[in-house]
Amino acid sequence: MKSATQLRHLAATIAAAAIIGTAGIATAATTTATPATPVAPPQVAQCAGCHGANGMGNPVAGFPALAGQPTAYLEHQLYAFKHGTRRNAIMKSFATGLTAADRKAIATYYNSLPVVAPASLPAAPSDDLGKTIALHGAGVGTAHVIPACASCHAAGGLGRAPAFPRLAGQPEQYLEAQLIDWRKGSRNESNLHLMRNIAKDLTAQQIKAVAQYYASLPPTGTSGS
Repeated sequence: MKSATQLRHLAATIAAAAIIGTAGIATAATTTATPATPVAPPQVAQCAGCHGANGMGNPVAGFPALAGQPTAYLEHQLYAFKHGTRRNAIMKSFATGLTAADRKAIATYYNSLPVVAPASLPAAPSDDLGKTIALHGAGVGTAHVIPACASCHAAGGLGRAPAFPRLAGQPEQYLEAQLIDWRKGSRNESNLHLMRNIAKDLTAQQIKAVAQYYASLPPTGTSGS
């Protein structure tokens, strides 16, 4: 029979082993826990042809980046393409067959992708016209006041969820084309008509200047809340 001292020693050894084992389990759980990898919906394979495998678009062809854009914004754009309030033949062909669940899955996936810094960006415009409109607006004191782009799209053009997309680093030709589409009514997906009312008061020179300015800004950073 073991002595009282031996029994106390044995109990202490078992308790220590239990503590070490519990700590080991906790450490293992902490070590192995990793963020879930987003699963790409099957339709994304078709999207990648224009918007890139990483969702960062194709600046040369003028296709925008979708990675990191607000989920609600992306979802709403797919709805608009399907129902004709944003007109684009290629996107309508894609969006027409999408269900509400499909749109949600695609939007959620692209929102989850990291925003990757491009190898290079276009040079900043030589004048401050685009920057001035982006940061301060234009036409103050007139009947055609243009609010600062940053008031909705956040500092640096990084976007503000849920409704305002990132503009920074998007292709210049894409940004210019969208402002023109807003002005002529090819885009009219917002019930507030906010962008349509702004774009119709922009001159061609101002549209190009704003597009050049935002195209030259880095898309990486923390989006506005």
